[in-house]
Amino acid sequence: MKPEPILHEPSLETLSRMPGWVALRRAETPEDAAFLSGAALAHLHLALSAETTPGALLRDRLALRAAAACAAFAGRPERAGELRDAAHLLRLGDLPGPAGEIYLSWRRAVARPASPGALARALPGEDERRIAIWLDAGRAEAPVARASSVLETVLAERPRAEAAGLILADAALAQALGWARPAPLLVNGLKRADLRKRGDDLRVACHRAATLAAAEALRLAADLARRAARLNAVAPKLRAKGAAAAVEIFLTRDAAAPAALLLPDRAARRLCDRLVDLGAVRELTGRDTFRLYGV
Repeated sequence: MKPEPILHEPSLETLSRMPGWVALRRAETPEDAAFLSGAALAHLHLALSAETTPGALLRDRLALRAAAACAAFAGRPERAGELRDAAHLLRLGDLPGPAGEIYLSWRRAVARPASPGALARALPGEDERRIAIWLDAGRAEAPVARASSVLETVLAERPRAEAAGLILADAALAQALGWARPAPLLVNGLKRADLRKRGDDLRVACHRAATLAAAEALRLAADLARRAARLNAVAPKLRAKGAAAAVEIFLTRDAAAPAALLLPDRAARRLCDRLVDLGAVRELTGRDTFRLYGV
């Protein structure tokens, strides 16, 4: 009697490669678009479930991309660098500006479960009861169709609330997929013109966006997993008091200023420089002052 083969969990490196028939096939019909988005999201679901996937870090970096996309939809000039500055270099009493507020909303949304109460805290000024009503739109539909219905419902009531609509659409998608927290996807695959679509046209656009965004999220997850593994590998070499907490910050946030590391200023800067020398984190701004660091 032959022994049963030992099944090993696929590595994230393997899971990060979207099957070619999903990534390269063009959706010619609405049915094709729905089928491909379902396959892409199922593959992404497996990758997000892998132990080596740094989920919080991935969501935070996707939030940056989502905020940059929303800023572009609104015709604003801010890009990733300016958004990072707005979020991480604020001083007490400073205002982040409109684009910075969008970024902070995305960051708050992905850090909490996709519940109306949590989303109300992520979207200041929006009523929790109204958010609950919006999230109920299309609840009986499949995940992407439901997200499309939520987006359409929000924009029908608030035509200029693109960021809120996209945050709630991705939250509805996460709820439908059984994810603990939202992962910005649709916003990173939609075009500005798609937000003017309605009904079946918007639904097809969301299916295509989900397919594209899932493939990009897979590539990003694999890259961040490699970087996180490098940081974990050098962590035992760090002797500074508070280094473990600093490493945890870098493993969960897109970026951090030395002041966020809960160390004396000079010690925090030395630790950041040490991590850069070890190839564990990068300096993200290219500046000599007001620097930000991330994996």
